[in-house]
Amino acid sequence: MRFLTSSRRHKAARPILVALALVLIGGLYAAVSPATNSSADDTTTTAQIAQGRQLFAVSCASCHGLNGEGLAAEGAPSLVGVGAAAVDFQVRSGRMPMANPLVQAPRKENTFTDEERAALAAFVASLGGGPSIPTEDQYTPEGLSEEAIAKGGDLFRTNCSACHNFQGSGGALPNGKVAPPLIGLEAIDIYEAMRTGPGQMPIFNGAAIPDTDVQAMVGYLDELHAQPSAGLTLGGLGPVSEGLWAWIAGMGSLVLFAMWITSKAARK
Repeated sequence: MRFLTSSRRHKAARPILVALALVLIGGLYAAVSPATNSSADDTTTTAQIAQGRQLFAVSCASCHGLNGEGLAAEGAPSLVGVGAAAVDFQVRSGRMPMANPLVQAPRKENTFTDEERAALAAFVASLGGGPSIPTEDQYTPEGLSEEAIAKGGDLFRTNCSACHNFQGSGGALPNGKVAPPLIGLEAIDIYEAMRTGPGQMPIFNGAAIPDTDVQAMVGYLDELHAQPSAGLTLGGLGPVSEGLWAWIAGMGSLVLFAMWITSKAARK
């Protein structure tokens, strides 16, 4: 009895009890608080997916199927695993929905609101896998040094210029396809295209070209397109395109002069 009485009156008893109470309260908060936030997020996502499913059934299912499985007869691929970024790119650029899935989708005005586009992306993402919609810090080229932009130019010329031209003016591809021009595009357009590989474009994932390299490439294009044009550029086909016109005009004049001399000699 003396031992118990002396233990209860120990000076360290009260601080120990307070510490235990704080630990218990902290543990309960950590266990309960994330569950509440997750539940709210799940409710929002579920409602967004449901909205996207309805939009998809009206605007996309005729080609891609109600569950995004794709319809071979319509020439439309499966959307399982393409991810939210692919939908965001295709819908925001107006390429989808398209009237004829057997031809290359042209860029046109987007007819969906931001909310509807996000809902469609959420529904397709729920079908499984694929790149997500990037955040601004993943693609914006703001604050890049000249060294980084120069590196971006090297990367672009190595990986993209074969199809898009060295300044992003676009070009012809096999089977009647074209690589669209990149002039005037937003940074997110280029990022999502690289990550999702629309059309005949290959997919450049983060392991092949990290986000920092994509930012450098976008910075290169922005700086290049901001420069004033000097003379006739012929779509950026070469640095001295005026020389081609001079050669054509000069040779043309010489040919006409030779034809004139020949005609004079024939009359004599």
